[in-house]
Amino acid sequence: MRRADRIRESFSWLWFGFGMLYFFLPLVATFLFSLKGRKGILSFAAYGNVLADPQFLKTFLFSLEMAAFTIIVGLVLIVPTAIWIHLKLPKAKGLMEALSLMPFVIPPIVLAFGLIKTYSKPPFALVSSPALLVAGYVVVSFPYMYRTIDAGLRAIDLPLLTEAAQSLGARWTTVLFRVALPGMRPSILSAVFLCFATVIGELTLAVILAWPAFGPYMALVGRDLAYEPAALSIMSFALTWGSIGLMQFISNRSHARRVRRPRVP
Repeated sequence: MRRADRIRESFSWLWFGFGMLYFFLPLVATFLFSLKGRKGILSFAAYGNVLADPQFLKTFLFSLEMAAFTIIVGLVLIVPTAIWIHLKLPKAKGLMEALSLMPFVIPPIVLAFGLIKTYSKPPFALVSSPALLVAGYVVVSFPYMYRTIDAGLRAIDLPLLTEAAQSLGARWTTVLFRVALPGMRPSILSAVFLCFATVIGELTLAVILAWPAFGPYMALVGRDLAYEPAALSIMSFALTWGSIGLMQFISNRSHARRVRRPRVP
C-alpha cells in the first residue's frame, strides 16, 4: 500500500472515530445519568419505576396499535401508487417527490388543527375517533415510506421485469405478487420500521388530538421527573435500534435466499 493510501485510510478511521464519539458519548452520559436514581449508587431504579408505571404500558400499547394501523393503511395506499407510477405514469415521479416533501414543510401542529377543523362536523365527525390520529400519522410518515419504497422500485427496475414477465404470459396479479412485491421486500420492511419509529415517538398530533400515546407520556415524564426521562430515552433508543437491526437481519436473510443457487444433484 502506498504512503498516500495509508495516510488517507488513517484519516478515514480518524474521522470515523470522531463520529462515533460524537454519537455515543451523549448516549453513554444519558445512560450513566439514568443509573443515578438512588443516591450514592448506580442502579436500575429509574427503569424499574418506569416499567412499574401503569401509564407506561398503556401508552406504549396504544402507540403500538396506532403504529400497526398506520403501517397497514400506509402500505395499502403507497405501495400500489408507487408501482402504478413506475409502470404507467413515470412523468408523475417528480410530482410525487414534491408531495412527499410537504409533511416536512407543513408543521404537525398545522396539520393537527387542519384535521380538527375539517373533521369536526358531520358527516365526517372523526375528532373523537382514533382513525383521525391514524390519518395524521399516515401523512407524517408518508415521506419515509414513499421514498423508501420508491428507492426499492428503482433498484429492481420494475418496468423491465414487468415487460419480461408479461412476455412470458404473466397476468397483472402474477406480476404484482410474484415479481414486484418479492423484489420490494427489503424496501417494504425498511418503510415499516421507519413508520413504526416515527409513530412511537410522535408528540404533536397525539397531544392536540388528546390521545394517550407514548410520545406525550415521555414528555410528561420529562416534565415531572429527573432520572426516569433518561431511562425512557435509553429504552426508546434501544427499541429503535432493535427495530433497525431486525430490519437488517430480515433483509439479509431475504437477500441470501434470493441469491442462493439450487444444489445440483
